[in-house]
Amino acid sequence: MYKQLIGMAILLVLAGIVLVNFVQQNSESNNSSEYNSSGDINTEGGAIAPAESSGIQPGEVAPDFELETIDGTIVKLSDYRGKKVILNFWATWCGPCREEMPEMQDFYDEHGESVEILAVNLTGTEMKENDVHNYIDEYNYTYPILLDRSLKVSDEYRGGIAVPTTYFIGTEGTIQQPRKVGVMTYEFMEDMVNSLN
Repeated sequence: MYKQLIGMAILLVLAGIVLVNFVQQNSESNNSSEYNSSGDINTEGGAIAPAESSGIQPGEVAPDFELETIDGTIVKLSDYRGKKVILNFWATWCGPCREEMPEMQDFYDEHGESVEILAVNLTGTEMKENDVHNYIDEYNYTYPILLDRSLKVSDEYRGGIAVPTTYFIGTEGTIQQPRKVGVMTYEFMEDMVNSLN
């Protein structure tokens, strides 16, 4: 009987500790200093950053960069001057990224002659670079996948905000629409591309 009482007391103490930790964690998450800096209350992504993370704005020239593609080709953003570009930032660990990629493939299959999709992988955040190769092979995505191993390009464009994040660049190399933070649909991409010159 004595052992049962001690056992019950220990269980009650442990339950109390768990309850206190649970309440503290909920309180901390409600008082978090993280914000959805996109201004879109429907934003979905792999991470949200402080409000000062502004990224590149419409009207600005898209900063040039040079990255290696998944097949080993070196490309520069300026190589696509004269063509409309959808510049997407993603990672294999990002659920919303995985959700939009089939839509991006459908769009690329239909409009790849007039619009380029450049999907910049946040390679520096992946467990292994080979995870990116395996993921692309598994789903047979054919639009260019760029590897940002140092995260320099991703950080410059995203400003630390969520993935997926997408920019819409006109033929003269200028950002022409507000960035999209969260999942894109085929119809959304059509609307954005139709608005580009």
